[in-house]
Formats: sequence, structure tokens, C-alpha cells
Amino acid sequence: MIVVAAGLLGFASYKATAPGSSPKETSATGPAAEVSADAQAGVYPELAKLARRDAGDKLAAGRADAPVVLIEYADFKCGYCGKFARDTEPELIKEYVENGTLRIEWRNFPIFGEESENAARGAWAAGQQDRFWEFHAAAYAEGAKEKGFSKDRVKALAQEAGVEDLARFMKDLDGEAARAAVAKDQEQAYGIGATSTPSFLINGRPIAGAQPKETFTRAIEAAAEQARTTGTAGSAEGSTGSEGSGNSGDSAK
Repeated sequence: MIVVAAGLLGFASYKATAPGSSPKETSATGPAAEVSADAQAGVYPELAKLARRDAGDKLAAGRADAPVVLIEYADFKCGYCGKFARDTEPELIKEYVENGTLRIEWRNFPIFGEESENAARGAWAAGQQDRFWEFHAAAYAEGAKEKGFSKDRVKALAQEAGVEDLARFMKDLDGEAARAAVAKDQEQAYGIGATSTPSFLINGRPIAGAQPKETFTRAIEAAAEQARTTGTAGSAEGSTGSEGSGNSGDSAK
């Protein structure tokens, strides 16, 4: 399996915490991810295959056939994830998602306990009513993390996000489908060696932490150029994904 093979590689980019240590938040103050002038350096083709490219994915933003896919593993209780969501991701969306270069795929990676799980399942449940990105924005707003993510609070965030059927939302929140979807994302993150949030893959290139925007820009540009030169860029026709914003990262403490 891809995840198992990837996990065995032990990527340097994901060594923010040693194996067996507690999950942590990873900020831009940590080691910056080096993006070589060589577009293929630091890129693992097996990891690129983790992009789902499902046009019906409710937890994604951008065209399903975009040449570059950024996969984000994040926790709503992660302060650095929130910083990325507020400061960096909107700019990446404006510069790269809107012109069809980039697709962002969210993976729930709850590492801070029960409230993290509540928020992750709430995000998934909001997505079932096409309000994932609105929930994402509400949960990552300034001061939202400090109010916690009890089930009542998650319901309030869903209401703020414009989720129409709150009864269905609460049912979905506690349903097996939500638990299975979150567990699948979480297992994938651990499988590739991620132990902190946020963690990212850009066309198979691992990046750990809420790095400066320039780190993401260089990785996206390198991946886009590689797609152009190899003829693997997605067609401009056909698939479309959801529009939305993203988040930044924390690591478990």
C-alpha cells in the first residue's frame, strides 16, 4: 500500500517530533522546508498518488484536474493551522486555485483529543451540506479555538457557517460515516510519518509546519513547472472542485 511504503521512507521534513513522541504544533519558527531548484528533489512519487482528485470531494478546493495538489493534514485546535488558514491559504487560493493551477485537499488530522475529534467530525458533517469551507473559516477565526470545540460549540459553528439542517448535522456528527472518514484521514497522516500539524504534501513533496508563504509558493511553482515539462498538467476542461480556504499548523504537545 502507498501509505505503508511512504511511512517507511522516514521523511526528514516530518521529523518535527520523533516517533513515539506526543503530537505537536509546528510553526514557521521551526526548520524551513528547503525547496530545491531541482523540481524533483525532495519529491516522492508514491506520496503524489495520495491526491484523491475526486470532483465530488466536499473537503477540497479547486479543479480536480489541476496540475498541482496540496494535501493538508490539520487539526482545528492547532493554532498554527489557524494562522495558515487566515494568513497564507487565502493568498494561495487567490494566486493559484482561482487560475486552475492548484487544488487543495483537506485531511482531518485530530491530535489533541476529544474536542479535536468533535471539530473534525463537525467539519465532515458540514461538508455533507456543502458548508465545509464555511465551517473551516468559522472554526479558524480569531478566538474560535479558545472557546473550545464541545458538541454545543461545534453546533454553533455549524449554524454560523450556514448549515441548513442542524438536526441532520448533529446526527452526522455522531454517525459512523463521520468517524470512519476522520479515522481514514488520520491513519493516512500517521502512515506517511506526519506527527505534527499542519503537515502538507505538494505533488508528493512533504512540508512540515506553518512555513512562510514563500515556501509554499516555491513548491507550487516547482510542481507546476514539472507538470508542464512532463506533460502531466491537468486539462483545463472537465472536473471542478469546491472553492474554499485553508489552515496552518500546530503540533501536539
